[in-house]
Amino acid sequence: MALPPQPWPTGECEQLEPLVRRVLAPNGSSFTFTGTQSYLIGIDQGLAVIDPGPDDPDHLAALETAIGEAKVVAILCTHTHRDHSPAAAPLSASTGAPIIGCAPLVIESDAPRVDAPFDKAYAPDRVLADGESVSGPGWTLTAVATPGHTSNHLCYALEESGALFTGDHVMGWSTSVVVPPDGDMGDYMASLMKLYEREDRIYYPAHGPAVEKTRQLVRGMAGHRRARERQIVSLLSEKPQAIKDMVPVMYKGVHEGLWPAAAQSVHAHLIELEKQGTVTCAGNIWSISA
Repeated sequence: MALPPQPWPTGECEQLEPLVRRVLAPNGSSFTFTGTQSYLIGIDQGLAVIDPGPDDPDHLAALETAIGEAKVVAILCTHTHRDHSPAAAPLSASTGAPIIGCAPLVIESDAPRVDAPFDKAYAPDRVLADGESVSGPGWTLTAVATPGHTSNHLCYALEESGALFTGDHVMGWSTSVVVPPDGDMGDYMASLMKLYEREDRIYYPAHGPAVEKTRQLVRGMAGHRRARERQIVSLLSEKPQAIKDMVPVMYKGVHEGLWPAAAQSVHAHLIELEKQGTVTCAGNIWSISA
């Protein structure tokens, strides 16, 4: 999906439904679309903030303006990439609200990363397990564990309206990047199927527009991943090769600036295929298992 024309509603508080408002952070890019979307859930007597976003003074000021005199009772993060969770600490300090949700996670690796690096300072007051909830006046948010994009990724279901806040797991504008060693394609596919079996009315992702045809989107994303897997097997059936040689063929219609991200997802697919015994690797050359 192409980026919409500017100006984007950065810093504005948009009412999406009675219990849900949205504030867009000023961090738009080819990996974040128009930016990270922070969500305010509830009413003045008790708000929750989902994915407070980057520790950016303008974004924090916009969140505090949107909050106004309301009481914040929970700050929740879907995962700990630095475009999602760093604002949690200063927002907690200014509001007194606890940080609740995903577990802390820092991956130490010398390998180049194309996704946002992890937030090393993230320190939750309470970690939610799959199915656990946090509530306030008129709302209940239930954690839905969706590992894959990251191992600590959670979605949050707003029980009163049928909305699901999907973070980076499912987005209408793009497929999620799965970056080893923490990103896991097998987990990602299982998490897609987990959402497919649910009956959520609407998805509110951290980036991009809301998704109303929820199961249709999930089915399409799963099909896309399976097609990529078949493409990889087909290329390796022709000859053993390195990821750097496969990406230009597989993503010839994609801007070269996004090829490093594509290479990471291809790597994630190959790791999963290796687990299944379909492919093997020697050095940096992958081939079909004998």
